Amino acid sequence: MHIHPLTQIRLSRNLKLSQLLVFDRVIETGSILHAANDMGLTQPAVTKIIQELEGCVDGTLFARSNRGVVPTELGLVLARRVKSLLAEFRYMTEELDQFRFGTAGRVVVGTMIAASAHLLPSTIARLKERAPNIIVTVREGPTAQLFPALATGEVDIVVGRLPELELPISDAFPLAHQVLFEDLLDVVVGSANDAVGQSVTSLHELDRHPWILPTPDSPLRYAVERMFRNAGIELPRDLVESMSVLTNLGLLLTTNRIAVMPRVAARQFVQAGLLRTLSIPELGAFGTVGYSVRANKALTPACEVFIECLKEVSGTDRTS
Repeated sequence: MHIHPLTQIRLSRNLKLSQLLVFDRVIETGSILHAANDMGLTQPAVTKIIQELEGCVDGTLFARSNRGVVPTELGLVLARRVKSLLAEFRYMTEELDQFRFGTAGRVVVGTMIAASAHLLPSTIARLKERAPNIIVTVREGPTAQLFPALATGEVDIVVGRLPELELPISDAFPLAHQVLFEDLLDVVVGSANDAVGQSVTSLHELDRHPWILPTPDSPLRYAVERMFRNAGIELPRDLVESMSVLTNLGLLLTTNRIAVMPRVAARQFVQAGLLRTLSIPELGAFGTVGYSVRANKALTPACEVFIECLKEVSGTDRTS
């Protein structure tokens, strides 16, 4: 769907940043009322702003639902562009701050389980030592959520396991991927788990136990399924599917479930005495850990400093 040239003229003349901010908040919350509360406005004021935008684009942007409002097809088209525009505005603001005040700004980092336990905290700690005025915002989620957010500029960088080249999401967006290191898989249980003994040496001994596996939309799930397939056994029937590090850790500490974790993440919890690893020879490689950025946009100064720290922490900065 394309916006008519006459509509583009009206938009360029009448569009205001405040309107875009309100529209984006309605998109995010799915509610006129919630958007109004978040922005300190009245509900009629937000409704009026949306109506003004609809007048600019000659179409309806939202339809009412039982839970609030949902964007129309035209609303979705506008939403994608608005997110990119707001991201560019943030980049401009950060560059001006960098010019006037030195190292400052904000970096929004998307992360997956491979990075959230050790790599990312260590990188943030180093970044804060070097540039304490940089604000770091962390968003955790699966690749299927983080890569679209990265493509629109909502996220500056995604750190975690890079998707296999054969997966559609690997080239679904104009992104550039940089390798940091190769990681392995570990099978872990809670340190107090008395249902799984120290002598377990095969996946075949664990197929009747309850497990925690990554969600089906996660690249980590692809590696785990390959691990079971190579061992010649089916996936466990008693499953919890989760990519939440805190949820998985809580389940491992309070139940007799078994989980698969990247070694770089599992090592932290093992050293803290919370988990223990099992000696399973069928384990394969977890995959490549790295970071992804937009291929068609320059990095912000804050993101450049973050990447420097990331490379140093991961051991790939050979010059340090």
